[in-house]
Formats: sequence, structure tokens, C-alpha cells
Amino acid sequence: MLKVTEIVQTVKSLVETRINIVKQEVQDEFLGIVSRTILLIVIGGLTLLVLLFFSLSLAFYLSTHFESPFLGFLIVGLLYLVLLLALYMGRYSIGIQEKVQGGLKDFIFSKIKKREEKEDE
Repeated sequence: MLKVTEIVQTVKSLVETRINIVKQEVQDEFLGIVSRTILLIVIGGLTLLVLLFFSLSLAFYLSTHFESPFLGFLIVGLLYLVLLLALYMGRYSIGIQEKVQGGLKDFIFSKIKKREEKEDE
């Protein structure tokens, strides 16, 4: 009778340990995903600032080049309009969607993907 109780306690202890390990793994993966998502947002914000300052610099340069206070800004605005129209026309392109989704998935879920590749080997 004593051995059955010890076996039950051992199995119970092993199950609790495994549950705690799984909880820790899920928590680590979640924190990794959140940290990479925050990093992606910060990179995106800094990229927008860089783009803003380069756009303003180009607009001022073109304004002085054409000797018109507004023509440089108009040209830069039209350049962005053409870019926006090209993106709008290609919004349903499967190739573009797959590339964007694949890039985001690789960046955000990189730790999970690396672990799956190790398991496959």
C-alpha cells in the first residue's frame, strides 16, 4: 500500500513539474514575442522620422533648385502620391502579401521557428 502512495506522489510531482516547465516556456515565448513587437514598433517609428527628415530635406533642396518656395514640396508630395497609388494598386497581390507576412512572421516568431528547426534535425 505504501508503494502505491509513493508512486502516485511521484507521478503527481512529475506532472506538476512538467506543467510548471510548460508554463515557463509559454511565458518566455510570450515575452519574446512582445519584446520583438515593441522593437518593431520602435524601428518603424524611427524609420518614419528618418523618412520625414529626408523628405523635408529633399523638398527644401528642390525648392532652392527650382527657385520656387512651393515646387519642391509639390514634387515630393507627388512622389509620395505615386508611391501610394502603386501600393494601393498592388494591395491584393498575393506575392506582396506573402513577403510581408513572411517577413513579419520570421521577425516576431523567430525564437519559435528556431526551436522547431532544432526539433526537426
